[in-house]
Amino acid sequence: MFSGFQKRYGLSDRGLRNTLFGILYTVLTNLVVMAGVGSLLLVMKGFLDHLTQGRPLPRLLPYLGGLLVFVLLLFATTWLQYTYTFGAVYGETTSQRLGLAERLRKLPLSFFGRRDLADLTDTMLKDVATMEHANSHVLAELYGAVISSLLVFLALLGFDWRLDLAAFWSVPAAFCLLFAARGHVTSLSRDTRAGQIKVSDRIQETLDCVREIRATNQEDRYLEGLYATIDQAERTTARGELINGLVVNSAMIVLRMGLATTLLTAAGLIAGGQIDFMTMFLFLLMVSRIYSPFDQAMTLVSELFLSQAAAERIGAVMDEPAARGVVAFEPAGHDVAFDHVTFSYGQGPKVLDDVSFTARQGQVTALVGPSGSGKSTCARLAARFWDVSSGRVTVGGVDVSGVDPESLLKEYAVVFQEVTLFNDTVMGNIRLGRKGASDSEVLAAARAANCDGFVDRLPQGYRTMIGENGSRLSGGERQRISIARALLKDAPIVLLDEATACLDVENETEVQGALSRLLADKTVIVIAHRMRTVEKADKVVVLREGRVVEEGAPADLLAAGGEFARMVGLQQESAGWTL
Repeated sequence: MFSGFQKRYGLSDRGLRNTLFGILYTVLTNLVVMAGVGSLLLVMKGFLDHLTQGRPLPRLLPYLGGLLVFVLLLFATTWLQYTYTFGAVYGETTSQRLGLAERLRKLPLSFFGRRDLADLTDTMLKDVATMEHANSHVLAELYGAVISSLLVFLALLGFDWRLDLAAFWSVPAAFCLLFAARGHVTSLSRDTRAGQIKVSDRIQETLDCVREIRATNQEDRYLEGLYATIDQAERTTARGELINGLVVNSAMIVLRMGLATTLLTAAGLIAGGQIDFMTMFLFLLMVSRIYSPFDQAMTLVSELFLSQAAAERIGAVMDEPAARGVVAFEPAGHDVAFDHVTFSYGQGPKVLDDVSFTARQGQVTALVGPSGSGKSTCARLAARFWDVSSGRVTVGGVDVSGVDPESLLKEYAVVFQEVTLFNDTVMGNIRLGRKGASDSEVLAAARAANCDGFVDRLPQGYRTMIGENGSRLSGGERQRISIARALLKDAPIVLLDEATACLDVENETEVQGALSRLLADKTVIVIAHRMRTVEKADKVVVLREGRVVEEGAPADLLAAGGEFARMVGLQQESAGWTL
């Protein structure tokens, strides 16, 4: 019954229940206030009858008792209203953020390749915050005001239908105006959001590329483009705020016109002797209260429109198909086999075309070839970062596309060329390799990865905070922490993606020594451009334009004089170049 409402506002089952209770208690609060206004009217009528007709003054005790009951009821309904429209909504927001994080954790990496990072961050933070504010400040207030106003409208029909219509016609008229402008306001909000994301993208790009910008003396030209993007975003935001303000204030004016029509209609009816003064006073009191619940709701109703767009964006993330599979992963060994694998990123061209080879357990298999030949893609498919377009990748005879990614990745240790570190201690970054590892186990992995030499120079040793992405460390030091993670994990399959490509000779020697301990008795797939890195591999697979052009032992391929021999010859020739 409420499924459409639930989807429109992006509510969970618990969130829907809490919202419905919030609406219910908002209605009850409004009705209690209306009842208090009616009681006040009765008291005033009693005093008026005493003054005009000489009737005895009404007894105060029943009215004082009624006042006490009114205060208690108002306290109870207001308390419950706040509980379900604020406290419960904040709990829903917490669950929503956790649910989004959990969903993102289970999505394949292909999803992140399709989504802009600033856009995704905006969804995680701003869209959830927009929904939180709209649901806590607008949703229950608006629906509660509409329902309670409808009930009061029906109740007052018995007093005088003409005054009733004069008082309430402005409510639907104001909402018709708001909803007529809804499409335009929503479109402007999308433009505003797109402009803000562009600004975030440009600022992030500036921070990432600040060295290149300064090195090429492009500060003025680059900042000119950045300022233009910011100015455009400001203009779009100002236009959206202006249109939204005009629409909302126009609706508020239309709403308040009901008070004028009530007064004019009542004056005409009194002049014609069709109603008395108290009836007019009753409607004026009711009207003054009826419009109050709409004040905040109408002021923020555009947020309700925005929250629906935010709910759609969040729903799009939640509806993305997760990378699923069986949790129980029991391969017969750890040979990694590519069987006629074809792959492309999205709708793009083929990156791999009918690739077949096997990386044996206990051996080092090197993938070599020119840039863009598909080497890194093979490593990503082996770990199921992406799923193949056709063919299959197996580990110990088990197709990885049918295995839960988290279960599969327990069998892998990955060392990338670009190391990602967190603003944590050295020990904390290494412990990411295996949660729950003891300090002694972490230190043993660090020593095996030759980390002691540089860690001893840090102010607090292994307890030193290393900055965002390890900014206080050199490239070789960061790489050794990455290898220490892999050593700590001690997984049977190791993927090395250009792990030593950016290191100087001294650091490369240190890292190679650490790698020799990591690779013992593992299934190892190495991606490298330097032939020195692969000269001791058990097997070399040469890729070109997404196809395997040759494979075999390094010595055999050199003797064959094919593509591998040509690449080795080119590197040897370049070694003699001088400036």
